[in-house]
Amino acid sequence: MGDQMRIGIVGLGTISDAYLRTLPRLENLDLVAVADLDPMRAEACAERREGVRALALPELYEAEDVDLVLNLTIPAAHAEVALAAIAGGKHVYGEKPLALNTVEARGILSSAADAGVRVGCAPDTVLGTGVQTARAGLDAGLIGAPVAATAFMVTPGHERWHPAPEFYYRTGGGPLLDMGPYYLTALVTLLGPVRRVVGMASTPRSSRTIGSGPRAGTSFGVEVATHVTGVLEHDGGALSTLVTSFDVWAGHLPRIEIYGTEGSLSVPDPNGFDGSVQVFRGKEPSWLDVGVNGGYPSASRGFGIADLARAIADGTPHRANGELAFHVLDVMESLLAAAESGAAVTVSSTCDRPAAVPARTRERSGRF
Repeated sequence: MGDQMRIGIVGLGTISDAYLRTLPRLENLDLVAVADLDPMRAEACAERREGVRALALPELYEAEDVDLVLNLTIPAAHAEVALAAIAGGKHVYGEKPLALNTVEARGILSSAADAGVRVGCAPDTVLGTGVQTARAGLDAGLIGAPVAATAFMVTPGHERWHPAPEFYYRTGGGPLLDMGPYYLTALVTLLGPVRRVVGMASTPRSSRTIGSGPRAGTSFGVEVATHVTGVLEHDGGALSTLVTSFDVWAGHLPRIEIYGTEGSLSVPDPNGFDGSVQVFRGKEPSWLDVGVNGGYPSASRGFGIADLARAIADGTPHRANGELAFHVLDVMESLLAAAESGAAVTVSSTCDRPAAVPARTRERSGRF
């Protein structure tokens, strides 16, 4: 690999637009190829971008000028695409979750280790200035020792805006598997890995109705829990309360708050990259803004890939890595198992807390 990591995208659905906007900004990445089950969609994407060609899936996996496959398929295809890319000698970076379950995810990590390639996985939102500024504050002892945290993601459901939302309500979807990775990855980044969970889950509605697009008014069945709540015990002893729901019309709940022995920290929505971090301490009895003190500025989806490319060049671990994504998937799987059994479940995996992103880290000419 030269100065740039050459990227091939598999899957050109809704989320691909965000990556396609970001990749040209990142000087250590070069988009060279795209592929989709719909060849016409790939052709249309390639025609709009100079130097990008549309390939069939097998061609992209074997292309000599593709260093990394960006896997933007639906969750049910994540493992299949990742394994095919790894078999072709490519690094892999995928949308969350890493796979439908930990068995598939372990296969991805094992195959990558055997092939000597790296695995990265969304979300990379935790690399932005929001979560990283909160991380810097925690590491500096801004609120003392962390005691507890809360994380809330509530919405009435993605079928209201997505034109083809069925996969959100199939295996690998639901509010926990779809949105939980943003919140859990942030909690692990802030407080470290999770060792034990308890939880409960429900499915209040057995069907949903598409609210927009050409299929508006079409109803479909729900196969997963759409309201999941749990308590997570982190290795350091802090207890996080997590709520994810596709059954709540609105709420005033905080996205994430961390509670310490000397104060509280308000963390912005981990589904975004920036936002204000606020702190409350007993000696200063009001919420105060914390100035940006960490993270990639002006980040957007795709920065995790650039961080991976830079780590390969520097010979260091990348932050949005497969082991972290596996642990987050394991936590979610364990939480659903706890909800089904009614008992606490020990999380079998762990991971390293990713390295912090220092303040004022910026894109550099020729590499990230």
